[in-house]
Amino acid sequence: MYLRLLVIAIAPGIAFALAAYLTDRFDREPLPLLTKVFILGALSVLPVSIAEQFLVSTNLFTGLFNIMFVSFIVAGLTEEYFKRLVVLKIAYNNTAFNEKLDGIIYSIFAALGFATIENILYVVIRFSANPYIGYYRGLLSVPGHMLFAITMGYYLSLAKFAPNNNEKRTFLRKSLTVPALLHGIFDFILMAEIPLLLALFVPYVIYLWVVNLKKLRLYYNESKLAAHHSES
Repeated sequence: MYLRLLVIAIAPGIAFALAAYLTDRFDREPLPLLTKVFILGALSVLPVSIAEQFLVSTNLFTGLFNIMFVSFIVAGLTEEYFKRLVVLKIAYNNTAFNEKLDGIIYSIFAALGFATIENILYVVIRFSANPYIGYYRGLLSVPGHMLFAITMGYYLSLAKFAPNNNEKRTFLRKSLTVPALLHGIFDFILMAEIPLLLALFVPYVIYLWVVNLKKLRLYYNESKLAAHHSES
């Protein structure tokens, strides 16, 4: 039973990480570095848990404001901050980070490392009596983390290759605030349990996929073009 739940919990993160790795066809990132980012993304669950528990203990809000605080600050901002910190500390200044697609790939690996451990905690430990939780999280939560990571990596790459410090600072700030906002909206819609908002959840998820796949395709095409130029 627990082995099956463990497989259900781990499979989505591994599958999406493999898909991201295969997407980076023209200038693939070093596997040891990607593995390190994934593992440290997974370990970031620890400081995230500590920070979230502290924020919850100091929360004075009630009702809808409490849900907003938990969605946007406790979950959205805290989780995206630590996932982003892994990329900044481990990959951002590495020489292997040499094109814009790399920012997305490293961000995805950090996010999926985090999402995999979070999934194990939910599926295997907290809700082991309900196997459907694993399918729900595999279809929504883990892909959600990946989509927020694409936005994060998009802005990290713009910062990395920015022509001046002002733009660099702007994009670095956006690499945290924008994915945190997207994450917060995702959680708020589900946690608020307001019928009108719930009706917007599927369109919002579709929006996340469309917008972020466009970002991924843009950097993929740049990588492809750079590879072709280097060959000619």
